[in-house]
Formats: sequence, C-alpha cells, structure tokens
Amino acid sequence: MAVEGFFERKREPVEAKVGELTPQSRSVNVTAKVVSKSEIRDIPMGRDGSAHKVCDALVGDETGSIYLTLWDDNIEKVNENDTVRVENGYVTLFKGNMRLNIGKYGKLEMAKEPFEGEVNTENNVSSKTYDQPRRPFRRYGGRRGGFRDRRGGGYRPRY
Repeated sequence: MAVEGFFERKREPVEAKVGELTPQSRSVNVTAKVVSKSEIRDIPMGRDGSAHKVCDALVGDETGSIYLTLWDDNIEKVNENDTVRVENGYVTLFKGNMRLNIGKYGKLEMAKEPFEGEVNTENNVSSKTYDQPRRPFRRYGGRRGGFRDRRGGGYRPRY
C-alpha cells in the first residue's frame, strides 16, 4: 500500500514505512535508522537572503531507504546509527529522485526506541528516477506577471 497523502484541508499525519513512500506522500510520520550522512554543503543564498547549510542523510527501515534532507540546526541533531523520527514530513523530487523533507510544519527528533532490525539499503527509493513536469518558463514577468515592452522604457508616445 503506497502512502499518497491526503488532499483534504485537514491532514492528519499517517504512520508510514520507507518502502511505502511515493512522490505524492504528504503528512507522514516515519521512524528510521540513519545509515550515513553526506558532507555539509553551503548554499550561498536562501529564500530569506541568508546563507544556509544542507546535508543529506540516508535513512531507512526494514522496507527500504531514502535520503532525508537536513537543513541548518537539524544537521547537528543527527548522527550515523541514530534512530530518528520525522513527524509530519513530506516527499519531494530533487532532480527526479525522491527526498524526505521535514519542512516548516514537520518535526525531527530522536526516536524513543532504537531501531533494532536490519536496514534494507537494497530498496533505496531515492535511486529511482521519476519524470518531473517542467515548470513554465516566465520570460518577462516572474511571479507577479509584470510584463514590459521588450524595447525597454516605460513611456511610449501615441502616434
């Protein structure tokens, strides 16, 4: 059974196993063991104009594994072999591959009980590539649609 997420306004998070996640998964609670962490990368500009750090952690359970994207303070919370719990997480596609995200409304914490089983790294759901619909190209207006004359200038005399 794939976890598709809910499309109603009120989304109650559902418990999910890593192997059940799909690109449409939203509002999921996942408990997984950290297999590895990548190098920390600096992102020069975030949406708010400040520098941010990002890192990917491969996490998994007995059903599969997925990359968890960690930003800023969450990077230091997670170490290899820890068992983490992502509450109200969601899945996005990054370059066509699935990533588990915590987001603004989610929470990352250490699990109350450690994961004792064997992590299934053979079923890495992040390694499968999905087709992403291309975003529409906005040549002149950006988000707000402020179109201008191509020749520049704001004043055009009437003839």
